Amino acid sequence: MALEWLKPIVSVLPEVRRPERAPALKEKLMWTGVALLIFFVLGQIYPLGVDPTRLVSFERLEILLGSKVGTLLTAGIGPLVLASIFLQLSVGAGLINMDLSLPENKKTFQGLQKLLGIALSFVEAGIYVISGYVSINVANPLFGSVIGAQLFVILQLAIGSIILLYLDEVVQKYGIGSGISLFIAAGVSQAVFLGAFSFGTSATGVFYGLIPKAIQVAASGDIVNAIWYLPPVIFTVLVFLGVVYVEGMKIELPLAYGKARGLGARYPIKFLYVSNIPVILASAVILNIQLIGLVIFNAGFRFFGEYANNQPVSGFAYLSSALPSPLLLFDGNYRAYLDFIVQPYELLHMLVYGLVLVTLCVIFGWFWIESTGMSASSVARQLERTGLQIPGFRADPRIIEGVLNRYIPVITVLGSIFVGVLAWFADITGALGTGTGILLTVGILYRFYEELASQQLFETYPALRQMMG
Repeated sequence: MALEWLKPIVSVLPEVRRPERAPALKEKLMWTGVALLIFFVLGQIYPLGVDPTRLVSFERLEILLGSKVGTLLTAGIGPLVLASIFLQLSVGAGLINMDLSLPENKKTFQGLQKLLGIALSFVEAGIYVISGYVSINVANPLFGSVIGAQLFVILQLAIGSIILLYLDEVVQKYGIGSGISLFIAAGVSQAVFLGAFSFGTSATGVFYGLIPKAIQVAASGDIVNAIWYLPPVIFTVLVFLGVVYVEGMKIELPLAYGKARGLGARYPIKFLYVSNIPVILASAVILNIQLIGLVIFNAGFRFFGEYANNQPVSGFAYLSSALPSPLLLFDGNYRAYLDFIVQPYELLHMLVYGLVLVTLCVIFGWFWIESTGMSASSVARQLERTGLQIPGFRADPRIIEGVLNRYIPVITVLGSIFVGVLAWFADITGALGTGTGILLTVGILYRFYEELASQQLFETYPALRQMMG
């Protein structure tokens, strides 16, 4: 696919100027903190013309995309993530012919990603408004026109996502890590913290947070019932520890430089070789099934099942969706939640959801490594180009590919199954932040820690930064 005609458009897009000198660690932390603060502020601002009393939200979508339906963060980082995944898959599958090892092509790719992200910001904002998830104040619309009010709200929601796009660029150039990753981790962490510790109260004076609620109920003398509010917190901790443990599991393949005896390296093949990408894509497909089912249902067809209040209540759209959180369904009471999920239809719901999620994870895991240069054949060619070979084997990419084929396909399938099963387990047990959210957050925080440690090392030994370039 030729993209030369897009270059003039990409060249005029505003961009964040690169720093003239490498920012100090304190400056990077400051810029990261400022971006995070703006992110949280945007999530509290409702666009002009929106009716905040008639909003429909997807809990999982809000957690994973750092969004809050009805505010300027309605679309969140959805357009940015979708643009990134679409272009990476297009390049990997050969639909877009672009060698990203060349600096000029890499800059063009980043520009295309920004352009597509801006376009998708308007598309997704339009979907939210036109579908009714973000309701317009029809009784007294802005400009005296419902269509005019809708267009103005779409513009405001799109601007919210575009602000996040440039905040991501600020974090990448002046802060630590990636803005997209930062916003995902912030959204999940906020959901976990509020679900566990919120001291906000309902109309009946009961705390929203599970731990304050358990203390409140125990203080009234009902200790047994108080304990039933704690399982989601416990399962959240267990899933978090499980992901942390698995993040460190890897196989290190010994390598040697063919032209320099005595010099060697290791190629790590992590158990989570495909990272969390399969479960992200699988969750996106499941959410799209619900949205498509809603459109078909509103057109008078029940092919994917029935809906109530824009949420699936039966059929495949419901069976393939994640179970509702105990926090939303039963005000956090886990005993009532258990009574609900042991019903025959809900047991079928858990089974179908698990099978769909794990199957999609395996499919997307395999597709991801084949289309992004992570397959055994692609890695073998990369190692051959850098002059590396496996000790004891002939320096032939076909030989290296044969050795890698012993590990990469198996690790890909097992890792994809693991992230799918873990996300399913976290969802059916009611873990706070959702299973996918916890998986993403652990990986993000792990990489953030590694980058923070390396930045601190460079601060301590400036000469090392010069040596590493």
